[in-house]
Amino acid sequence: MKNIALFDMDGTLIDSGLDITLSINHVRLECYDLEPLSVQAVIDAINAPVRNLAELFYGNPIYEKRARDLFERHYHDQCIQNVKPYEGIPVLLEKLHQNGYLMGVATNAPSVFAKRMLEHLGLNSYFRLIIGADEVESPKPHPQMLNRHLEHYEFRSGTDYAWMIGDNSKDMEAASRAGIHSVFAGWGFSSEGKGDYYASSPETLYDIICKKG
Repeated sequence: MKNIALFDMDGTLIDSGLDITLSINHVRLECYDLEPLSVQAVIDAINAPVRNLAELFYGNPIYEKRARDLFERHYHDQCIQNVKPYEGIPVLLEKLHQNGYLMGVATNAPSVFAKRMLEHLGLNSYFRLIIGADEVESPKPHPQMLNRHLEHYEFRSGTDYAWMIGDNSKDMEAASRAGIHSVFAGWGFSSEGKGDYYASSPETLYDIICKKG
């Protein structure tokens, strides 16, 4: 029997809110001459179940190429300036590793940034796969990203246990559509959400998945 733990990244494994906000505000100023947004405003927009981020961040219904290119250039350096793992995450990952869990990251962030940040924090070695939105046709809440992980780990439904841990309704829906358990991470970008299970801390998460798995 295999135990598989798939993690969202931003707001679940790592606190990247400040760096995301600084890069968004850079684009707001340089491309649109707009005032800066707060970190909380950016996080709230990202976590909204239905939203047009280009309109919320830049007042434009279309994500213009000049804005996308500027964000990506700025964020490449910015993304490792203030990012940090949430308290308890390094310990959680080490304990799961010691217990033989197969772990992966399924994030709607571009994979180049995901891999850069996780390597910078020394967490990348825990994960067999790190899959970003640019590596699938349909990001979460579509289950394609999760299914790629499950196929890689040769997941057998009814025999193996698999979990998706995230801080967003898209993570929970993707887990449901992939036919695996979901755990809402209440310590990250949002403290309120619903999955099959709710974990208020990484320690609580460990208890949930180890008791079931």
